[in-house]
Amino acid sequence: MVVTIKDAEEKRAIARKVLEALPEWFEVEESREGYIRDCVNWTFLAAKDDDKVVGFLCLKETGNATVELAVMGVLKECHRSGIGRQLVEKAIEAAKADGYEFMQVKTVQMGKYEDYDKTNLFYISCGFKELEVFPLLWDEANPCQIYVMSL
Repeated sequence: MVVTIKDAEEKRAIARKVLEALPEWFEVEESREGYIRDCVNWTFLAAKDDDKVVGFLCLKETGNATVELAVMGVLKECHRSGIGRQLVEKAIEAAKADGYEFMQVKTVQMGKYEDYDKTNLFYISCGFKELEVFPLLWDEANPCQIYVMSL
């Protein structure tokens, strides 16, 4: 079940729990803490299995017609169970309901790291299309791939 979370403290607690459990993707403390800090200002969707939170996704506005899937995490024991897809589907519904026409997501370019290759394939399977690679947006070791989708 995917629910919208409004309470700032609950958003931070969920983001911390999930992101700290995913060091392969969120090992850089400064970035991880930035997501935890900033998520209170974003649309926050949480996936629950019974009453246990197993994942979350945040959307932030990047333009008057565009929303970004800013951060997403699903606990490893729940990978490949459909939870990530449910979160993305609810995010698409929420973005459309809020009047957005496009959604984007940034990740590390395919071919750099196995874990991120899985992330790329996931976004592609959800309907995102390659837009552009920015080789130095983050740093040379992590070229930024931007994917987009029309809503």
